[in-house]
Amino acid sequence: MSGIITGQRVPRDKLDRAKGLRREMTAAEARLWQHVRANRLGGLRFRRQQIIAGFIVDFYCEALRLVVEIDGPVHDDQTADDRERERVLARRGLTVLRFTNDAVMHNLPAVLARLQALAHGRAGPPP
Repeated sequence: MSGIITGQRVPRDKLDRAKGLRREMTAAEARLWQHVRANRLGGLRFRRQQIIAGFIVDFYCEALRLVVEIDGPVHDDQTADDRERERVLARRGLTVLRFTNDAVMHNLPAVLARLQALAHGRAGPPP
């Protein structure tokens, strides 16, 4: 199923929120973005703050059908919401990969290696 992000009806306030999140990325999101933007990670195209099924996901790679989420401390208190979000996205055939802010900020090579391994069908354990 391609076209996950095309053909959606998205309310204006959701579009505005996604644009705002692009302008105000967290430090971890900005750090990862510098390494995946403009097809820098093995030629893969990533989008940031992409709206899918009513959710705004941190990063999305259509070629891999992959959602990448960078989780800060706020996610410690919303595990049930995150699980439901993952179920909805999985029903659309998407894989959700989560990294902590700490992993991106202090172990970025391992994060990038995991993404590259996933791209080549060799996903290993999370960093």
